[in-house]
Amino acid sequence: MPYRMILILLGIVALVLAPLSQGNYGIYVLCSWLIFSIAAMGLNLTLGYAGQVSLAQAAFMGIGAYTTALMTMAGVHWIFAAAASMGLCFLVGLGLGYPALRVQHHLLAFVTLAFNTLVFLVLRNEEWLTGGSFGIVGIPRPSFFGIETTKQLSFYYFTLVVFLIVAVLFYGVVRSPWGRAFKALRENPIRANSLGVDIRRMTLLAFAIGSALGGLAGALAAPLVQFIDPPAFALVHSLKLLLMVMVGGAGYFFGPMLGAALVTVLPEFLRFTEGYYLMIYATTVLVLMVVCPTGLIGLGKRMVARFRPQRVERGDLKQGAQL
Repeated sequence: MPYRMILILLGIVALVLAPLSQGNYGIYVLCSWLIFSIAAMGLNLTLGYAGQVSLAQAAFMGIGAYTTALMTMAGVHWIFAAAASMGLCFLVGLGLGYPALRVQHHLLAFVTLAFNTLVFLVLRNEEWLTGGSFGIVGIPRPSFFGIETTKQLSFYYFTLVVFLIVAVLFYGVVRSPWGRAFKALRENPIRANSLGVDIRRMTLLAFAIGSALGGLAGALAAPLVQFIDPPAFALVHSLKLLLMVMVGGAGYFFGPMLGAALVTVLPEFLRFTEGYYLMIYATTVLVLMVVCPTGLIGLGKRMVARFRPQRVERGDLKQGAQL
């Protein structure tokens, strides 16, 4: 069995055992990490693999969370509500991808920033639908075949199962021809187009699939907290998700997971420093970005490459065979 598969299995075992030694708050933090990892996977597909800048991932989490909350409180099962949330976010993301066909980089970032602000204003002002600033309270947690997830531990395992399913599907996407087309789009759109990649289709798909994963993350966040309000999906949270992708390593499969762990879990471990924990946390992130802009995955690869034996070519073959 390859060592990578062994490490993955050990990681899954660690995820299964992790909450057993934690209280309710510790389990809540672990659930938040898994949910943000799903949202960061979606942003990683859009930004890391396809190279399309997006500052609207929190908005899609909000769309997914409110759609799921309204439907489950109306008696619809969570599975159908989550599917509807993902479908709605897929369609909205498809529409948001059209500006990316004409503008790129910082201009595209402004477009997605404006969209995030628009969604926030709708959630805050349309009280008849969203409850406005008061939010929605009493969101039920799902049950499956008589198994309730009302307790924190059972909801964690439910979130873990969803996370693992998403991770497997995400791995399949990035390893498929679509994944290679996304990478080609990121590296050089003109060259990718010359090789037969449908730039228009891949750009729209990158936004749509990434947005759907954001909607799924929101569908999980709503029953986790059982209360949602507009500030939970403001622009600052989109920037937080962007930080997760960049810190973990944009364009790497495990990057969003590591980045979400650093952004979500590390501050909790630093709370013993009381008022200094945010300063220490911010300094840690800044140093990491300066030392290794490619994130934690890139830093790990550099360390492995330093200690791995290098292949040395024979000196008499540098110029090739000569007659």
